Amino acid sequence: MRTGVATVCLSGTLREKMQACAIAGFDGIELFEQDLITSPLSPEDVRALAADLGLGLDLYQPFRDFDSVPEDLLRENLRRAEAKFRLMSRLGMDTILVCSNVATAQIDDDGLRAEQLARLARLAGEHGVKVAYEALAWGKYVNDYEHAHRLVEMVDHPNLGTCLDSFHILSRDWDTAPIEAFRPEKIFFVQVADAPRLSMDVLSWSRHHRVFPGEGQFDLAKFMAHVVRAGYSGPVSLEVFNDVFRQSDVDRTAVDAMRSLIWLEEQSARRLTVQDGGAPAAHRRRHPMELATLPRVPETTGFDFAEVKADDTAGLETLLGQLGFAFAGRHRTKDVQLWTLGQARVIINEQAPSQAEPAIAALGFDVDSPVLASARAQQLKAPVVPRTVQADEEMFQGVAAPDSTEIFLCQASPDGTAAWTHEFGEGQDAGPTSLYAVIDHVNLAQPWQHFDEAVLFYTSALALEPAPFAEVPSPTGLVRSQVMQTSDRAVRLVLNLAPIVQQGAPDGAPGRKSYQEHIAVAVDDLVAMARAAKERGLEFLPIPANYYEDLDARFSLEPDFLATLRELDLLYDRDGEGEFLHFYTATVGSVFFEVVERRGGYDGYGAANAPVRHAVQYDARQSRGVA
Repeated sequence: MRTGVATVCLSGTLREKMQACAIAGFDGIELFEQDLITSPLSPEDVRALAADLGLGLDLYQPFRDFDSVPEDLLRENLRRAEAKFRLMSRLGMDTILVCSNVATAQIDDDGLRAEQLARLARLAGEHGVKVAYEALAWGKYVNDYEHAHRLVEMVDHPNLGTCLDSFHILSRDWDTAPIEAFRPEKIFFVQVADAPRLSMDVLSWSRHHRVFPGEGQFDLAKFMAHVVRAGYSGPVSLEVFNDVFRQSDVDRTAVDAMRSLIWLEEQSARRLTVQDGGAPAAHRRRHPMELATLPRVPETTGFDFAEVKADDTAGLETLLGQLGFAFAGRHRTKDVQLWTLGQARVIINEQAPSQAEPAIAALGFDVDSPVLASARAQQLKAPVVPRTVQADEEMFQGVAAPDSTEIFLCQASPDGTAAWTHEFGEGQDAGPTSLYAVIDHVNLAQPWQHFDEAVLFYTSALALEPAPFAEVPSPTGLVRSQVMQTSDRAVRLVLNLAPIVQQGAPDGAPGRKSYQEHIAVAVDDLVAMARAAKERGLEFLPIPANYYEDLDARFSLEPDFLATLRELDLLYDRDGEGEFLHFYTATVGSVFFEVVERRGGYDGYGAANAPVRHAVQYDARQSRGVA
């Protein structure tokens, strides 16, 4: 599949955008007109730069408001078009995007539109240019891709074809199956973009909320399968208008964009295999566009460990001890400690910069084949995390997530044990090995500019499926929360949009995270664990009395049970037949712990209790003078 991206997707100058696209591995670009107009580079400079970078100049865009106009305006539009055709000759480009008219259309007549497009096609032919006609979802008279295609067929000129844009099609819920009946030589270009499902006007949705494939909710694999089965073999290019992407680092965004097309190519190949009835590769229908696939790996089977890094680890060690974790020893060659509770393992890494407060630094996931899983992640543009090992030490495969959290892929074991724990020396007696305790979920706060990137990373590299996102009230506003999980819920990862910290605020100091994250441990008797932790001096997050009055009103709990919840600062939720008990610790640095008990198949996270937690933590930060 030939990959492309529109320069409008990225921040920076035209030169910076082109260089970032080349480094990310794109085959070509769509040159957005404004990027050229505002650039000091001449058309000849752009052409030479593209050649030096190995980038094709695949599409010049956009040419607006051409059709459905009176004759006098048409003549002016043809004059504008010819000027652009001459410019494209200097650039060495041969395809231009022409959008259906929005602003100046006055005559709703397909016969007239076809005649006008025919005149444009003949003029383009004289300059060796192909015109890709696109139906904008908000076009005045032409807003349906099938309508645009009918006009192209009416004209039947070799220099006029159609551009299929997934956003304009899927945002209107048009059926994509008719694409398969299009003549492939009449599909001149294909653009793809994803988007969250939003209730708003389609123009604003398009201009501000498009995202890369895999970061939204459109069924792009289905769209692409129809395109491939139609016989199209040209570029598949990203056209994403997004305010965040255009403010983010150009190199990172280009890599994220490329990752999304790699993921989409794989998903489309799988969809085609299903459509072909799962036939063996040798007997499947052949298509002009060859779709590559990645090493396929099963879902991760669970959390292997969570790692917290800090300069001063005393507070963290005390907190873990009060929770009931046992110190399992120091690593024989590294400045790290291992703490265990049942099969929940927390590593304390002391190799942190000076004065760095505790923060989640790494997560280990159990997978069937760490090498294959790492190879997949690397092909999806994940940076490799180097790890120095000595003889007889586990060879972890590590990659970096978009927020710089290190992700280690560990060899799964049927009994949930970890082979690498033998690298640690003698520690405390961990207690009965039959104790049930596992890492239930981890909550990671994502910088605003990398939130969508993180969703795609965990979807594509770790096969986690995104649940519908939620918004949780807090004293600083709504917190966007996105759950990523395996189908069996063995791994649950919660991504929260980190709040923007004012410049100069204490939490935003260099080397310190400006947001809170937590590790949740599941046990089978939360009340007993809470009592034991209280006896060990654990500081619980204090829950307001008003919460328990509301809880009683909502659920009519047994008085003794409600009294126990109140006594131990426990929170409660119910979902159908399931029940959820949990409590939170105080925060150390940017990390706190949650302990949960799931009863009767409860599958949530106590979302109704999240505003209480946010409010209490906010008060605690304010009392410490932290913004």
